[in-house]
Amino acid sequence: MLHDPILILNQNYQPLNICNTRRALVLISLGKAEIMLDGRGTIQSISKEFEIPYVIRLYYMVKKPVIRQRLSRRSVFYRDDFTCQYCGSKTRTLTLNHITPRSRGGTHAWENVTSACTPCNHIKAGRTPPRKPIWN
Repeated sequence: MLHDPILILNQNYQPLNICNTRRALVLISLGKAEIMLDGRGTIQSISKEFEIPYVIRLYYMVKKPVIRQRLSRRSVFYRDDFTCQYCGSKTRTLTLNHITPRSRGGTHAWENVTSACTPCNHIKAGRTPPRKPIWN
């Protein structure tokens, strides 16, 4: 019972973490959290009886760090669902293509990199994409 999972919410009710019942009871008894949803029963100590919560909310705001995902070939292909972004063909033999070529000041960033099949990549070469598709 002391190892059951409890959801911890941030001060703004955003999910923050999952902890065990013992940790949740410690946060509540120290005055750092409040019970938002209970109903699992109670735990008795010598001098006190504690409600076992499902969800607790912290009284203070915890700032979560923003996790930046690394730019890699595999992650770009998964983002684009292994589909050429120029002709729409699904294939496993894709290449990375910079929408604004690096030779023209384009960056190697999520917004500028896409997946393309080899023929489309050769057609585009070092140019920027045309307004009307020349493929198909």
